[in-house]
Amino acid sequence: MQGLHLTADLHDCRCSRRWLVDAHELLATSVELVRAAGLQAVGSLSHAFPDTAQGSGGVTATVLLAESHLCVHTWPEQAGVTLDIYVCNFSADHSDKARALQAALEALFEPQRVERHAIERGALRSPARPADLSGGAGVPATANLSNLANFAHD
Repeated sequence: MQGLHLTADLHDCRCSRRWLVDAHELLATSVELVRAAGLQAVGSLSHAFPDTAQGSGGVTATVLLAESHLCVHTWPEQAGVTLDIYVCNFSADHSDKARALQAALEALFEPQRVERHAIERGALRSPARPADLSGGAGVPATANLSNLANFAHD
């Protein structure tokens, strides 16, 4: 259950419009980028949402990885994209591959602003000591954000 979960919100994307509205093209390119990053695609699915009063509908592209998953969601009316990449690091550390995939997707969408989050999930614990579910020193577990890296850049 040990792994790295990367998310990114891409704002004001200046990419070709097709990346925001063409589900088939986005999925095919996502699978190519997964392979280029050294990860293994084992399945994929995309969905195009209907047009709205604000314009073209967005798309979702999902690639199931042997290591876990990639999900890309687009909002063409806002020139926005969200990325969700999770890799398990149980048998090998795939963190650098996940970061390379994120960088490649960011380059594809050409955002003007990015909000990134990285969460180390399922840290291994010593079998002699049970998990501390309190978060330590009376702090609720949901408030313990010591493994959360949060940064943004323009």
